[in-house]
Amino acid sequence: QVQLVESGGGLVQAGGSLRLSCAASGGTFSRYTMGWFRQAPGKEREFVAAITCCRGSTSHADSVKGRFTISRDNSKNTVHLQMKSLKPEDTAVYSCAARTTGYSAIYTSTNAYDAWGQGTQVNVSS
Repeated sequence: QVQLVESGGGLVQAGGSLRLSCAASGGTFSRYTMGWFRQAPGKEREFVAAITCCRGSTSHADSVKGRFTISRDNSKNTVHLQMKSLKPEDTAVYSCAARTTGYSAIYTSTNAYDAWGQGTQVNVSS
């Protein structure tokens, strides 16, 4: 059973930066597609970014493209989300997710992932 633990959230002013991390245990991290999602109050969970297992191909939502970067370190079983030029509308709970079965490709749907972390809160003040 894969366990995911996020860290790095907090309060930051608009225009600032944060780096989120997600540590995985209990599985074969290097085989999984990893994703970041976020959920703001009163809104549905939405895709932020994803990265494949081996080639490290990435995809980012249009709303964060050019500001956020997903990366992974398979030697440390960790995936990161570097966030720059943060905006108040980026305020949300950010969760990492793993797709532990099947072919590793880019997936943007929450249904494609079968392991989730508890999330970390990011608050961006104006």
